Amino acid sequence: MMLAISCTKESKIQSSVKTDESLNSSVKTNLTVVIIGTQTWMTKDLATSTYRNGDKIPQVKNSSQWATLTTGAWCYYNNNPHSGKLYNWYAVNDPRGLAPAGWHIPSDAEWTTLTIYLGGVTVAGGKMKETGTAHWWTPNADATNSSGFTALPGGTRYYLGDFFDAGGYGYWWSSTEAASNAAYYRYLTYFYGTISAGTDYKTNGFSVRCLKD
Repeated sequence: MMLAISCTKESKIQSSVKTDESLNSSVKTNLTVVIIGTQTWMTKDLATSTYRNGDKIPQVKNSSQWATLTTGAWCYYNNNPHSGKLYNWYAVNDPRGLAPAGWHIPSDAEWTTLTIYLGGVTVAGGKMKETGTAHWWTPNADATNSSGFTALPGGTRYYLGDFFDAGGYGYWWSSTEAASNAAYYRYLTYFYGTISAGTDYKTNGFSVRCLKD
């Protein structure tokens, strides 16, 4: 399902980047954050392997096992430790907390707030993407990163366990459930500057970006 978000007049972007020293040492300290409108976002995707209370999140490499999960798990893209971490939605929704203290996984409505502030769906993605083609495939169209969000194309682990799209697409979970087996997410792509919304199976592996409480 695709959702459309629009606004009548593009807002002027006013963002600032700073460091935040409130994160516990099991995640990262002095992590950079960016203020975009009324929201404060991390400038990097989550890379934790533990819940907020210190419990370990299982790393699941096997595709068949991944496809049948109904509890939280993470993996590296292509099981390559030099790639970013992807999480299923069960980890996002775990009551032990995936985000560090003082932070949370953005709801679908909070993603919409960001999109509207950046001028709407057709232009917000370009303002969020890292510029250049060091990580994104050519042409990385419309990328300016004028928001400071610095989105990277982490790809996805499909709900059946296979890996797709690193370099071409970035996918990020919301905390909002869409159905008993699905949740809302956002994605960006290399070939235009739109940010798109949809729903997909909770067993998919997507990146996670945190928003300050």
